[in-house]
Amino acid sequence: MSSERYSLFSLLRESLRGHAGWKPAWRKASPQAAYDIVIVGGGGHGLATAYYLARRYGIRRVAVLEKGWIGNGNIGRNTTIVRSNYLLPGNAPFYECSMKLWEGLEQDINYNAMVSQRGVLNLFHNDAQRNAYIRRGNAMRLHGIDAELLDASAVRAKLPFLNFDDARFPIQGGLLQRRGGTVRHDAVAWGYARAADQLGVDIIENCEVTGITIVNGRVTGVQTSRGPIAAGKVGLACAGNSSRVAAMAGLRLPIESHVLQAFVTEGLKPFIDCVTTFGAGHFYISQSDKGGLVFGGDIDGYNSYAQRGNMPVVEDVVEGGMALMPRIGRVRLLRQWGGIMDMSMDGSPIIDRTPVEQLYLNAGWCYGGFKATPASGLCFAHLLARDEPHEVATAYRLDRFGRGAVIDEKGMGAQPNLH
Repeated sequence: MSSERYSLFSLLRESLRGHAGWKPAWRKASPQAAYDIVIVGGGGHGLATAYYLARRYGIRRVAVLEKGWIGNGNIGRNTTIVRSNYLLPGNAPFYECSMKLWEGLEQDINYNAMVSQRGVLNLFHNDAQRNAYIRRGNAMRLHGIDAELLDASAVRAKLPFLNFDDARFPIQGGLLQRRGGTVRHDAVAWGYARAADQLGVDIIENCEVTGITIVNGRVTGVQTSRGPIAAGKVGLACAGNSSRVAAMAGLRLPIESHVLQAFVTEGLKPFIDCVTTFGAGHFYISQSDKGGLVFGGDIDGYNSYAQRGNMPVVEDVVEGGMALMPRIGRVRLLRQWGGIMDMSMDGSPIIDRTPVEQLYLNAGWCYGGFKATPASGLCFAHLLARDEPHEVATAYRLDRFGRGAVIDEKGMGAQPNLH
C-alpha cells in the first residue's frame, strides 16, 4: 500500500521529473481467505464504509468486493449534487452530518474531490409551494441547517437568464441553501478508495458475489467469481442491485430498482453559479468545471436493472429545462447515461441489521445516494463495528415499514417510483 501524501510539494517534485514517479492510487488486491468484514459493493457507500471502519473504528481486515471496476456504478452516474435541505427529523440530522463531512472531506482523505459549495436553489411557483418551502426552511433552521428564502426579485438578481416574463409557471421565489453545491463524483470514489487502501483495506475489483454462505442462520462468508471468502460480518452496499444480492440470503427487500438518467451538454462559458431546481416539474441543473450543463429529472418509472434510459423521459426532462430557461434549447447535448436507483417504499434509506445474523444492509437511497455518501459510510461503519445504529441514523431501520414509522419526505405513500 502507498503512504504517499498529495501536496503542493509532491506536485512540484513530479513536475520536475516529468510526472514519472506517481504511484497507483490503490493496490490491485487479490482476495484473502478470510476477513473480519466483507463489504459487497465498491461504490461510494461501500468505499466510504471501509474507510471509516479502518480510520475511526480501527478495523482493517476489511475487503470491498466490486463486480466491475471502481467508479462504474452509481458513484460515477449521478449529477454530483450535495445538500442537506430536508424537512423531516428522521432525515435532516443525517444529511446535515453528511454535509459537514463533505466540508472536511478533502483534508480528511488527502484528495481533491472538487467540493464546490456554490449553493442549491429550489424554485417555487405558487403560494402553496412557497408555504411548503417556508415550513421546510424553518425546520432546517431548527436543526441548525442554513436556509434562506428568496423572493422573485432576489432570484432574478441571482439568475437573470431564467424565464421570468412570459413563463407558463411564473417564478415567485426560491429556498436557498448556500452550503449546498456539487462534488466531483469520480474523485469521491477514487479518493475514498485510495484512503481506505492506505489503511490496509483490500479493494478487490472484478469480483462478483454469486452467493452468501449461511450456516445455522448466521452468515459465514460469500461465494464470488474469484472463489469463496470467509467473513465475520457481511455488509451489503449494492445500490440498485440490493434486492438481487439480498435474495441470495433469502431476503425480500421493500425496494424497487428503477433507472435514473442524467445528461451533459457541450461546454459553455460560466453562467449558472448555483444548483437550480424547477418547482413546476422535476428538473435540476448545474454547470460543471468543464462548462457542460449537467441536468436530470425523473426516473423512468418502471422496474429495470439497465444502466440506460428511454426517450420519453429524455423528452420530459428537456421540456422542464426549456420551461425554466428557454435559451438552453440552442445547446447541443453531448451524452446521457443511467444509474440504477434503489427506491424504497417511503423514499428514505435503510441502514440496519437484517434478520440473518451478521448480515447488514445499506440500501434504499432513491435520489439521495450521492449526497449521503460520507454519512452513509460513517453510519454503516458504526453499525458494523458496534452493532448499534449511529445517532443520526436511528430512524433508518428495516422494520419501520411494519411499525408504521415511515419517513415520507414527499408524502407520496408506499409507491417507490413516486419518491
